[in-house]
Amino acid sequence: MDGAEGLILQGCGGDPQEWVDGINDLLTEEGILLDGTKFHDCSTFRHDGLTCLLFPFSDDVKIDTGKLAMWRLQTHGDFGGTWLSDYVPNRLGGFISAEQEQKTRKPDCPLIGQDGNIFNLLGLAARTLREAGLDEQAKEMCGRIRESGSYDQALGIIGEYVNITSADDMGEDESEEMEMKL
Repeated sequence: MDGAEGLILQGCGGDPQEWVDGINDLLTEEGILLDGTKFHDCSTFRHDGLTCLLFPFSDDVKIDTGKLAMWRLQTHGDFGGTWLSDYVPNRLGGFISAEQEQKTRKPDCPLIGQDGNIFNLLGLAARTLREAGLDEQAKEMCGRIRESGSYDQALGIIGEYVNITSADDMGEDESEEMEMKL
């Protein structure tokens, strides 16, 4: 959501949909939401032990931004309202770039039930990464495993790069495709 804006409310316990409906009603009554529009596609998340709600700004939600800014300040003690652009860098350490997101994405790799030889498992995991377009991660993983000191350490490294699954966990089509590639 880098570059996007929204309103975050903190400490929203209970049913999130009740919060969304209630805040939409409140903001409509205050003349902040205009022309019958309402926030939608709201998200919940937990941070510092609090349930938070994100009300994303979108083109189809008409807002009197000045009134919303004043409402947010006046109700901060009640709702802990803040802007998304303030919350993420100051509370969460910043947005994840597309490159970072791709690097943290872990594809599923059915290693359970395979020949447990570490070189076999390494090869399967590396192939899974390459097929997912993560060539650099495959090279990095292989280098780290070659330098590892034990089988357990090597398995741990593989688990940092792929989600270790069983062929039984995969859908039938995925399982057949994997068998064909082996």
